[in-house]
Amino acid sequence: MKRIFTISLLISIVSLSQSSAQVGNQFPDMEAETLTNEFVDLPKDISGKYSLVGLAYSKKAEDYLKGWFEPVYNQFIYKNPNPGPFDFSFDVYTYFVPMFTGAKRPAYKKVMNKLKKTIDERMQPNVLFYKGTLKEYKDALNFDGKDLPYFYVLDPDGKIVYATSGKYTQRKMQEITDAVESAMEME
Repeated sequence: MKRIFTISLLISIVSLSQSSAQVGNQFPDMEAETLTNEFVDLPKDISGKYSLVGLAYSKKAEDYLKGWFEPVYNQFIYKNPNPGPFDFSFDVYTYFVPMFTGAKRPAYKKVMNKLKKTIDERMQPNVLFYKGTLKEYKDALNFDGKDLPYFYVLDPDGKIVYATSGKYTQRKMQEITDAVESAMEME
C-alpha cells in the first residue's frame, strides 16, 4: 500500500512539475490564422490583457480541445447582455489553436474550410490555425504528450502564469479560472 501511495505521489509531483515548468517564461512567438483569414501574432497581438491559449498538435488532442470549447466559451467569452448583480465576466483574450506541423501541414486549408462550416459562429473568432514547425514550441512549452491539448494563461506581457493539459474537467477549468482571477487581482 505504501508503495502505491509513493508511486502515486511521485507521478503527481512529476506531472505538477511538468505542467508548471514553463510558468514564468515568455510564450513563444507564433503566427496563426483566424477562420476569417486574418493573421494574429501571439503573444504580440494579445498584449495588454490576460489571455487563455489552448494548443493541440494531433487529431486526438484536437478532439479533446473541442471538449473545452463550450465550458471556456461560457466562462471567458460569453458576455451576458442583461447582467445581474452577481454576474462576473472576464476581459481576457481566448484562443484555441490547432497546430498543423510536419506531414499534417498540407491538410491545413482543407481542415480550416471544414471547420468554418461546422464550428459555431460564436466560437469562430476564437479559433486560430498554426502551420509550421513544432520543435520550438515543444521545447519552450514542455509538450510531453502529443495526444493532449495544452492550455496557458498569459499575463498582459505574454508571460505564462499558469499551464495545464489534458481533457476537460471541472477541476481543471476551476484551476484556470482561479489562475486568471488571482493574476488579475495581483495587478
